[in-house]
Amino acid sequence: MAKSMGSKGKNLARLVEEKACSKKFHQEEEQKRIPYLPKDCITNILIRLPHSSLLRSMLVCKSWRNIIKSLNFVRAHLHRSDTVLIFQSWIRTPHIYYSSLAARPPENPNSFSIEANYFQSQNIPILTQPNINHSEKSYVKFMEFSNGNCKEGEYKISCLGMIRATCDGLILLDNRMKKGGLIVLNPVTRKLDPLPLGTLYPAHKESYGFALSKVSGVYKVVHLFRDELDFFHCEILSLGMRMWRPVYGPEPGLFGWLGHRPVFAIGSLHWVPLVDHSDYIVSLEMDSEKFHKVSLPTSCRRHDRILEMHGSLCFIAHEEMTQINIWMLEGLSGHAWKQTCSITMGCTFDMVPLLSLKMSGDIIFERDEDYSLYRYHFELKEMRRIGVQRNCALPSNTYFTHVNSFISW
Repeated sequence: MAKSMGSKGKNLARLVEEKACSKKFHQEEEQKRIPYLPKDCITNILIRLPHSSLLRSMLVCKSWRNIIKSLNFVRAHLHRSDTVLIFQSWIRTPHIYYSSLAARPPENPNSFSIEANYFQSQNIPILTQPNINHSEKSYVKFMEFSNGNCKEGEYKISCLGMIRATCDGLILLDNRMKKGGLIVLNPVTRKLDPLPLGTLYPAHKESYGFALSKVSGVYKVVHLFRDELDFFHCEILSLGMRMWRPVYGPEPGLFGWLGHRPVFAIGSLHWVPLVDHSDYIVSLEMDSEKFHKVSLPTSCRRHDRILEMHGSLCFIAHEEMTQINIWMLEGLSGHAWKQTCSITMGCTFDMVPLLSLKMSGDIIFERDEDYSLYRYHFELKEMRRIGVQRNCALPSNTYFTHVNSFISW
């Protein structure tokens, strides 16, 4: 009996071994049928894909995931990715407060809640989590431009806080679960990090900027605020550090208001410091952390803006009712503004420039009158209206320039 059982065990082991060998043989045969692609070739293909396709590609195999997560790939993909407009779309729910244990209104499937993940990162028990007014929540979305149209995309990310600044695919959000708090988020990778508290001031008395120091390679959050005596102060937080640092400046009298968001270009953050008819901008170098007053080639009026364009600082000014001039500045020291283009066809006095597309350099405008969008094609030298989805028309101050990337910190 024992001999018979031993024989059956050997036969079973042999059968398992044969099946394993057969499976290995078939896998090797399948591999032979698949053409071999060098790593450089795969990288060259992947780097041309949009962020949504790359997220799916990371699930194909371990080697592809390692390629996409590598620092060199992330930086190269950032430089190839076109600019988009990021904005918030409010979730339509009844105006009801829901406790952490109560039934909540349904959100998009696979939605990523900033507040829920904040509680989880801080190890806050469910029973002690504060009530949330879901009628104040919004989805973070983006608008991309191609073939004369714009298309709305979404990250399926919900939050209570407002977007305050963006840089290289990272966004700075209010942390509504902590008074005066902020959260840094990459909406593509969904990595988030709550920041330590800085100086607390009302939103209308402060301005946030987000920029990269080229020398150190560190992302910095800049907080500019006006005190009770109408003096302006500045503090900076380097991501990865846990303390805000006071910075000398700006000099008294440079700023009149903080309504326009700062623009990051040529290694500095730039503010238009006056409501109307500003003859200069205020620039903060991110490496030296020093303020500068930079004269403009012509006075900046209500619908004029500064933008980042092809790595330079661009000033777009309405010279006449139907003419828009474009000026470029390549650096703060030893450089002067150069007029590169005049738009005389298809433009009106109330066109607000929103962004410059990285790949083509074309400029997206929005009319104040009806929130309609227009694209100026430099190659065709003409202004064309953009087809907009029904619910995409929003005021110009609700958009932020953004790029979908895999940047981390």
